Amino acid sequence: MTRMPRVDVHQHAWPDALVEELRRRSVSPRIVDDTLLLDGEPDFALVPGDHVLSERRTIDEGDRIDLALVSLSSPLGIETLAPDQAAPLLDAWHAFAADLGPGHGLWAAVNLVDPDLDALRTTLAQPSVCGLQVPATALLDPAALTRLAPVLAVVEAAGRPVLVHPGPAPAAPISGATLPGWWPALTSYTAQLTAAWFAWHVAGRALLPDLRICFVALAGLAPLHHERLAARGGAFGAVDRHVYYDTSSYGSRAVDAVIRVVGVDPIVHGSDRPYALPRDPGLGDAFSQALYITNPHHLLNGGTR
Repeated sequence: MTRMPRVDVHQHAWPDALVEELRRRSVSPRIVDDTLLLDGEPDFALVPGDHVLSERRTIDEGDRIDLALVSLSSPLGIETLAPDQAAPLLDAWHAFAADLGPGHGLWAAVNLVDPDLDALRTTLAQPSVCGLQVPATALLDPAALTRLAPVLAVVEAAGRPVLVHPGPAPAAPISGATLPGWWPALTSYTAQLTAAWFAWHVAGRALLPDLRICFVALAGLAPLHHERLAARGGAFGAVDRHVYYDTSSYGSRAVDAVIRVVGVDPIVHGSDRPYALPRDPGLGDAFSQALYITNPHHLLNGGTR
């Protein structure tokens, strides 16, 4: 019997063509002198080799990862650029799929201002494409989720999953204050994920009954607010069996806390490499089997869990 792969559902790698397109830009998002410039984030110095897949594969093999899924960094804001600005960047990203070896898969992206649903169907049919990434900023409330539903319905019909990733951080007010580099990841990103999770909780399953959806970074710990939800007049109800949570940037305490709310079955391993290092929660061999193998298999392929 073929052994199921150990999977990291959440990494980032930029092809050279995407980097060159970002260098050509005169406004954010852009790269100047190997520094990424975004309106809502501190300047970020690119590290040579961080996005080279051959080097990444060696690192993954050392971590016993058989399949790493790479995604376009939604904080760049590419998905919400004007279509003519987004097109060359998205084309460069999707061309990357043809260069991936057996150890990598790719999350597709789509322009959300004027989504080309036929092109999305074609992209999702590529063997190396595992599903669609969307920025959490595209589903911050039930109305936004309703507007996004036609895009998500294409993914649902294709039998592929959706990855919800933080989108662009809002531009910081001019205050003269210098914020730590981690500030967006601990403020804007977690708030976006929490809002997106609650939007899905309120409206998602009724709109898209069969869609498998994964929130990165444990959905900003949104499930831990279930008691406050009940106290404020909402209802948590049964755990949605098609909602998953990747563990990126979190360790044993946060993972254990979320498990106590949603159970073991929806938790999948995501590292967010190269921006964070993978962390093993250390919750035992049975949990590791679920985290790295069984649960990602169900996220990517469906089936009963």
